[in-house]
Amino acid sequence: MKEVVFLGSKSIGYECFKILIKNQKILKFKIKAVLTNKKRSAELLHFCNENNIRVLNSLEEYLSLENVDIAISVQYHEILKLKHIEKAKDITINLHMAPLPEYRGCNQFSYAIINEDKEFGTTIHRLEEGIDSGQILFEKRFPIKANSWVSELYDLTFQKSIELFTQSLKKIITGDYTLTSQESLLSTRACSIHYRSEINSLKKLDLNWDIETISRYVRATYMPGFPPPYIILQEKKFFLEMEKVI
Repeated sequence: MKEVVFLGSKSIGYECFKILIKNQKILKFKIKAVLTNKKRSAELLHFCNENNIRVLNSLEEYLSLENVDIAISVQYHEILKLKHIEKAKDITINLHMAPLPEYRGCNQFSYAIINEDKEFGTTIHRLEEGIDSGQILFEKRFPIKANSWVSELYDLTFQKSIELFTQSLKKIITGDYTLTSQESLLSTRACSIHYRSEINSLKKLDLNWDIETISRYVRATYMPGFPPPYIILQEKKFFLEMEKVI
């Protein structure tokens, strides 16, 4: 019986963890422990406490575990070093909510809209020390609806990621997959990497842009719950406030 450690947080991590719980008897594996961001994973922590699932306090505690076969990362907040990645005997994988190698790193939904992409995707890849650079196990690609807002693209990718995780889990557990290097895809796919710090500059609008460009950047960066896009006038920052026109 394979022993699995789950590293994850946020809503997508919680949903994937519930899929693991649902399938551990069917697929004959055991969830050994969980690592999560305790500030952003109240639902996941509550679930673990209710079901007597061990919650680890640190990556160092993870290294002290015995017999870890598979480690699954879904929106885990810490950067794993090689010693953490190699802890699992079979493989350490990561669910990245974007197509690879086109969009490594962060802000992938915003850049897809800014770049007027017609297609997006979600990927399960082998975890390596580089940022989202590991070999691909499974992926799902889908069209982007015209004039999508970043929240719409996020919600669609969330749904497709759940589907991909569900459809791939049995093969992850049994090792029934082929690893495809991202380098081998560079003749047919673009490659980029973006960082969390870039989002503030993306939100800065220029009133000299044409209306289509302004609209595209607004759609790409306005996300409820986060600071909105803005303009600079006379050295003052003015944020956009959205209101539905009836």
